[in-house]
Amino acid sequence: MQPRDFSLYGAVDLGARQAAAQRRQQTAQSGPSDASAGSAGGTVIEVTEETFNSDVVERSRTVPVIIDLWAEWCGPCKQLSPVLEKLAAEAAGQWILAKVDVDANPQLSAALQVQSIPMVVAVLGGQLVDGFLGAMPEGQVRQWIGQVLAVAEKMGLSVAGQPAGPEDDDEADAGAELDAEAIPGGPGGPGAAAGGPPMPAGYAEARSAMERGDMDGAARAFEDELARNPGDPVAKTGLAQVNLIRRVSSYDQAKARKEAAEHPDDVAAQTRVADIELATGRVEEAFNRLLGVVRRTSGEERDQARVHLVSLFEILPPRDPNVVKARSALSALLF
Repeated sequence: MQPRDFSLYGAVDLGARQAAAQRRQQTAQSGPSDASAGSAGGTVIEVTEETFNSDVVERSRTVPVIIDLWAEWCGPCKQLSPVLEKLAAEAAGQWILAKVDVDANPQLSAALQVQSIPMVVAVLGGQLVDGFLGAMPEGQVRQWIGQVLAVAEKMGLSVAGQPAGPEDDDEADAGAELDAEAIPGGPGGPGAAAGGPPMPAGYAEARSAMERGDMDGAARAFEDELARNPGDPVAKTGLAQVNLIRRVSSYDQAKARKEAAEHPDDVAAQTRVADIELATGRVEEAFNRLLGVVRRTSGEERDQARVHLVSLFEILPPRDPNVVKARSALSALLF
């Protein structure tokens, strides 16, 4: 006895796979720049199994990524996809829409445990966030995206404008690493490289202040630089580092450790020791300490621990392994 719908299913499946293969070949021939450019100024991108890690996982470290899993034969997908693309264009870079053709990328679909389409999920800091199935009305989609962005903001991800492209990410990382040497007595500092481009006046002023031990003056210099250029990654990281130094310098470290040991849920006590741990190079211990406070507390106390943890992220490059790991853990706790 012939299984019901066997031939029909096979015909649809093979036809879809053939069409998907043709689309993937056309994408490959168009070059990587065309494949990743998408539409709406790069806020909508086509993703394949080969590009998923770079276009989705890595990108989600700095900006939320929403995945639209679809297929050419799927009617509801044709209703939902234009809604998502419209909202992505309106968002102007607050989040990225990554479109995945499930027929062209069967292994990726299996990894994402796709049961039916359309299926929408989000990725924040490398962490997969549950979404929804089916073609929902625009209002409900907009509401869900708002919830995703709220959590992303709590994680310290950028949701305020155009995300950094690959070149911008590298520049931000390099700037953060360069400024990490600007601790008093350190060998480097913003613009220290010989023969490099002239450094902004604020960098020189901050470096000079740090060399003479004037942390308040260094903070003012970085704040002035950020007032002129709010997106400056070097000034942002520099200010975070100076503020850490100022805080740790004001602590009685022995007393701080004693209080933290006696009061594990005291947010202020735990943040002081986390500062000390980070300042002395014990990055993972600092992050795990605050993640533990987020896990054990609720309400205002939990939010205070979260905010302080996110502020510590800014001291290191965004792709530092400890930051990546802690962001993922924080995402899991917030959802």
